[in-house]
Amino acid sequence: MKSTGPARRRHLPTSPFPPPSAAPPLQEFALHDQVTHDKHGLGRVVAIEPGTAVLVDFGTGKVRVLAPYVQLFKL
Repeated sequence: MKSTGPARRRHLPTSPFPPPSAAPPLQEFALHDQVTHDKHGLGRVVAIEPGTAVLVDFGTGKVRVLAPYVQLFKL
């Protein structure tokens, strides 16, 4: 049996704790957008797989960055 990750717990209305925050919206990238990555540096988007991944050319190589693009920022 393969686990898909931790299950989200539902928030009960009678709980004294605040409800968990909603997930941040997925960033949108277009072809030829200049981006920066925390590990790889500056790059340019060369291909897009909608909602799944983007392929970025960083000069030293092309890297497929998976959604939710936590370390990838549009310039």
